[in-house]
Amino acid sequence: MATFSREEVLKFHQGGKVAVHLPKPLKTKEDLCLAYTPGVALAVKEIAARPAAAFDCTAKSNLVAVVSDGTAILGLGDLGAAASIPVMEGKAVLFKAFGDVDAWPVPLARCRQGGQDVGKTDPQRVIDAVAALAPQYGGVNLEDIAAPACFEIEDRLDAMLDIPVFHDDQWGTAVIALSGVMNYAALAGKKLAELKVVMNGAGAAGIRICEMCKAAGVADVTMCDSKGVISTARADLNPYKARHAVATDAKTLKEALRGADVFIGVSAANVLTGDDVKAMGAFPAIFAMANPDPEIDPAAVAAAMGDRPYVMVTGRSDYPNQINNVLGFPYLFRGALDVRARTINKEMKVAAAYALAALARQPVPPEVQALYPNEKLAFGTGYIIPKPFDRRLFVEVSYAVAEAAVKTGVAQKPVDLAAYRAALVARNAARGA
Repeated sequence: MATFSREEVLKFHQGGKVAVHLPKPLKTKEDLCLAYTPGVALAVKEIAARPAAAFDCTAKSNLVAVVSDGTAILGLGDLGAAASIPVMEGKAVLFKAFGDVDAWPVPLARCRQGGQDVGKTDPQRVIDAVAALAPQYGGVNLEDIAAPACFEIEDRLDAMLDIPVFHDDQWGTAVIALSGVMNYAALAGKKLAELKVVMNGAGAAGIRICEMCKAAGVADVTMCDSKGVISTARADLNPYKARHAVATDAKTLKEALRGADVFIGVSAANVLTGDDVKAMGAFPAIFAMANPDPEIDPAAVAAAMGDRPYVMVTGRSDYPNQINNVLGFPYLFRGALDVRARTINKEMKVAAAYALAALARQPVPPEVQALYPNEKLAFGTGYIIPKPFDRRLFVEVSYAVAEAAVKTGVAQKPVDLAAYRAALVARNAARGA
């Protein structure tokens, strides 16, 4: 894993990571007249008469707002809106580099006292702010907003606005993790409905991973939080956890994990031991996704399992099978924007997971393998999730999302899907794939 000094990191970030570059010329008097007065008045009148023209006459069709209030920045916690800016700029960079989506950071201050953010997230304030700025954007990516406020914010904005609203901390990890679960099931020779899944962590990512697994057909999911198994016997559950409570005698994570096929962790470091994974099924999958330190170190799993086959997944780039959100959000928005979807629904998210899973089962191009000389990129226990620099993602995932949007009736733009796929292929080639 690469390490950098404080000076190197701050030098890289100096001046920011995003800037405005003009897609139209502004070199002559005529250019100026077209870009601003008097020509711009015609575009104004066109949008006033036909609001949908904003997608044609402005940057709206390919522009996403990356919104945060800084209450849950990475694994660093509540550090405020200003401190969230480097992450939001980074997210905008990833949108452009991987999905060719223009994105702009929109940090939202909360109540202010002495120049600092204070107090918890006020969902209504965030909702009002995002709704007010929405006319400029074709989509909204919510980021680093603490649970449970993030659930209400996303749900209400998604219902209010006619553009996609997507909280990546909730759904991004869920989409990628589901693709890994799908490919684990294929290796295990089981259907999703036959899997016994145990989860640890019931925050934004955990709740949505559970929902995505169930949407794809997983029937047996036991969730745990810091107090143990989320069971129907507990009276301390918020509404989001209560939806997934199960009737069980198991009280602890260790008890729930016995005989399980899959462990999914979005919690804290070192909550599992080698004995815990040995108590799982004959061919277990361990999705230990806490960052930077997973729920159990891969070396500890290897030592515990010996010659037994297993699948190991983490959130880190220095191990195989990394759950990396950049595999999802650029292409979820690419497909949604291209068909002017009014939402990114469950069907679109599941379609993205299926596309990711299918791509990992295909032969890997030599140029992708060359980027990972120490890994064997062939479908199997060490490779069930595609690599971020596999340029085929741009076509396969974006198309799957757009197709699902059309089929579920949320696309607001008529689309010839065959022509759209061909256009994605050509666009990808032009980007140097």
